[in-house]
Order: sequence, then C-alpha cells, then structure tokens
Amino acid sequence: MLKVLKSGFFTSVQDRGRLAYRDSGVPISGVMDDHTVRQINRLLENNEKAAVLEVTMTGPTLLFEETTHIVLGGAKMSATLNNLPIDNHKIYRVAEGDILSYGKLEKGFRAYLAVKDGFKSETVLASTSMYLPITSKNHLEDGDVVGYDAHTTFEPKITEYKTEDLLDETVLEVHQGPEYQLLVDKQLEKIFSRDFTIAKENNRMAYQLQEAIPGHAHSMLTSATLPGTVQLTPTGKLIILMKDGQTTGGYPRILQLSDKAIAILAQKKFGDGISFKKV
Repeated sequence: MLKVLKSGFFTSVQDRGRLAYRDSGVPISGVMDDHTVRQINRLLENNEKAAVLEVTMTGPTLLFEETTHIVLGGAKMSATLNNLPIDNHKIYRVAEGDILSYGKLEKGFRAYLAVKDGFKSETVLASTSMYLPITSKNHLEDGDVVGYDAHTTFEPKITEYKTEDLLDETVLEVHQGPEYQLLVDKQLEKIFSRDFTIAKENNRMAYQLQEAIPGHAHSMLTSATLPGTVQLTPTGKLIILMKDGQTTGGYPRILQLSDKAIAILAQKKFGDGISFKKV
C-alpha cells in the first residue's frame, strides 16, 4: 500500500478515463497530460491504461509499504526519495518504509507518479479516475491509502531515457470546431495573431484565458463537447474544456485542441502564455 502522509494541493488517482459514457453525461476525466503518462507507463512496461497519481502545483509526501518500482514525469517539483534528489523518466526501486516527497515547483504544473502495474483504487464505470460524484472523492487526503502490487524481481529493459519535454511548449495546435465558420475576419485575426494568458479560472474542468476577442450574438442549441473544445462566449471570452469538462455546452465550439495541445495546456498555470496554431 501507499500511504499519503501529506496530500499536497490536489493529488488524485487517474487513468485513461471513462471513454464510453459521454452519452450519459459522464465526463471522460483521466490524466490531463496523456503524453507524459504514456511515456512513464511504457518505461515500466505497464499497460497504457495503468493508473497513476496526478500531482497538481504542490506535491504530496508518500510512504511506500511494499517493494516496487516507480517513475516520475511531467512537471518538475524537486522530488526526493528518502531526502535524496530523483529525476523524471528514470526507474527507481522503492522498498518498505521509503518516503517520496515533493518540494518547490520548478517548471510545469502537473507531475505524475507511475508504479509498476499501476495503482489500485476504487473502480467506477470501468475507470479508477477520481471525479465527484462518480467516485467517492475527487482527490486524495492526508491518511488515505492507495493500493499497488509488490514487485521485487522486476528487471526493466530500459531504466531511463531522454524524452520530448513539453513543459516549455507554448503553441497549441488546433483544428476547426463545428462553429468555426461563424467567426469573422477580425475574430480570426485576434485568435491567431496574438498571445493569450492563462486566467485564474483554470482547473481540470476548463481553462479560461484572460484576453477576450470580439464577441458574438449567435444562439445555438446545447451541443456535444469534448476535452480540448474551445468555446466562445457572447462577450468574447475563450473557454477551453479539459478532461473533467461537461459533455455538452451552449456556446459556439470554434476550435478543437489536438491531444498534444491538451497535454501542453495541462502544464500551464495562472499567468503563463499560450498561442494558437491552426492545422
């Protein structure tokens, strides 16, 4: 078992999400930075659906009660194992009594902890991803425990590797959304010719941008949305839905982020800059 000594700001169990229940109004949820999680699970030779811990902004302090192997990825948070610094994208063997701690946020916003064969947690609708009210809680708290299988003889084919780092990326590749044709020239110019700033209103549900573009007076029926859907409000506000975002919305869906762009945005925090590039 993994015991949570200190939970940090927002630490949760996440996997690839609930992919088959959007028609019932259930968000996909799952890891925000799927790009990173695929890589660290692959290093541990895990199934791509293996659950990880997603750590947001400030990290937890965790006590391992059984021997296993771990890999860190995503944001850089000055992590230590038994007070010794450890790196991302490198396999570490942990034993009973070992303590993993996170320190100062250096770069990015969300870090990930993968364990050999994944974490074992409450499974609802074929996923362990935490999301209220589908699961009993939406994040871990002090004193919680999370299961994992003990591994004493794992011999990885590769123990570490250099990988593409998306933490410094600021350009979000987007495709045309269903209502893209409603945009006029002055709106398109504002979207694709300037930088935007992440607003305080950002979380697993959606990211808002501080700067507005010219608004609109279009009305539309509530329609299906996806993680990465960019909505335009009548006042010109841009809202980008993320993994816990609602399944429908009534604002024009002008753009759709690529999977890579969602991962890049997931590593941004208040005050960070981004721009859009149409592909």
